[in-house]
Amino acid sequence: MKPRHEMDEESHWDLVTGDWIKKHRHTLWRIYSDTIHKALLLRWLTPSPVENALKTDLFDEAVSEGLYPPLQSMSKNVFGIDISSVSVAEVAARYPSFQVKVADVRSLPFAEAFFDAVVSNSTLDHFKSHGDIGTSLREIYRVLRPGGCLLLTLDNLANPAIRLRNALPFALLKALRVVPYFVGATFTPGGLKKALESQGFKIEAMGAVMHYPRILAVAGASIFQKCAGEKARKRYVDFLMSFEKLSSLPSRYLTGYFIAVKAVKVRGKS
Repeated sequence: MKPRHEMDEESHWDLVTGDWIKKHRHTLWRIYSDTIHKALLLRWLTPSPVENALKTDLFDEAVSEGLYPPLQSMSKNVFGIDISSVSVAEVAARYPSFQVKVADVRSLPFAEAFFDAVVSNSTLDHFKSHGDIGTSLREIYRVLRPGGCLLLTLDNLANPAIRLRNALPFALLKALRVVPYFVGATFTPGGLKKALESQGFKIEAMGAVMHYPRILAVAGASIFQKCAGEKARKRYVDFLMSFEKLSSLPSRYLTGYFIAVKAVKVRGKS
């Protein structure tokens, strides 16, 4: 059997997701991550229900509550895709009304201008190249209706910790247990802005989220998950969320783990 970092993408994510589900890894960390992205949904997506919404991967929903519950309240129809059949099967069983299928964000199996909103949280930062990210953005643009909204987060290359991590070989990161899955190409805020605008998107809002150092947050979450009661676990998540105040500072891109963007498909753009 090939090492995980040499496997094709589908097999890699099948193994990662299956392993995460089996071991219930970092449950408290996933609650923190879900809370961060739910706050973005509430802040940036329209309060009136839209017709069709798409989520571009299902890892969140396969290993935790994920974003389906708030998306369901904001959309009449919620669709989801993932390259991993394990993720899709898990989510289909957990959320029967979630319309999910195995697919690649670089080749979306949907008609042009079908979606009112697309949510893509930390999907596109797991590809090997900026070319793959560009292809994905082009596909997302295609399936959005004119005026439709993209909510996007991905690893922030302006954060020194992310820049250092991405400069190291994945095999080493995996051996050191720094990351449990493949991390790929990403952008600085300026680079992401150019990539989105080159595809025809208009940036309506941009910022940085998840400011507490990830390696410390994951370690703390593991300890609290094993040793603390429910109230202490909630206080720990609240403690991590308190660092989101750094989002308003000029230094936000130095501390934020993710770049967060709200972009819209320009009307009349082909």
